[in-house]
Amino acid sequence: METKVKILIVGDEMIIGAKISMQLTNLGYEVTGILPHGEDALVYAEENRPDIAIMDIHLKGKLDGIETAARLQQMEHVSIIFMTSNSDELAINKARLTRPHAVISKPFREQDLQKAIELAVSHIGRSTAEDVPVNIMEDGFHVILNDRIFVRHRDRMVKVMLADILYVEADRNYCRIYTRNKEYVLSITLKVMEEKVPSRLFIRIHRSFIVNIAQVDEVTEDDVIVAGKSIPLGAGMRELLMKSLQTL
Repeated sequence: METKVKILIVGDEMIIGAKISMQLTNLGYEVTGILPHGEDALVYAEENRPDIAIMDIHLKGKLDGIETAARLQQMEHVSIIFMTSNSDELAINKARLTRPHAVISKPFREQDLQKAIELAVSHIGRSTAEDVPVNIMEDGFHVILNDRIFVRHRDRMVKVMLADILYVEADRNYCRIYTRNKEYVLSITLKVMEEKVPSRLFIRIHRSFIVNIAQVDEVTEDDVIVAGKSIPLGAGMRELLMKSLQTL
């Protein structure tokens, strides 16, 4: 199932926060909260797991934006976007020492916000363990992690959980990803897709198809049925598929 990228806004200027929230909603993202204090953001992020936190460098309270961001970066699921004013060069340089995923200067346009989000999405998961596969492509932008994929769809980034993917079909140098309700096109080959998705969940059963074995409804001598779709079985693949199904 497609889910919106979840974004937390942290800043003590609530009018600005509300404006950013409106811009993000117009861009197709989900604002999960607008909080004024860093310490509240830490608790919130632990419980609600946003994908991105847009953080004002200057925050009132025990923690400023830089210290809050540093602590949030210890959570592998959160990317950081700093926001500040153009004139605050000292603060910007200090903030950059924490290696944020993007910095935007107020006031900013929706296009600036969208680009910052794409940069932040591209860094999600980079600080995780080495067994987390990450693939980033600039053309047909997407990011593949161990349990989800972020993909550009209708000029915005959306999150698709790998468990919700039914099957993947090759289309020359592209892949078509199918869920129960949507279809997405990625600018990678099926071979690259096969290398990036977890083998415990996905298996290539034909030169043109990868299936999610948890979504398989029926296996015949020559075909696999997934959500009513008949997918051909390549030569010698039936035995491998049956062994994979037994491990579920």
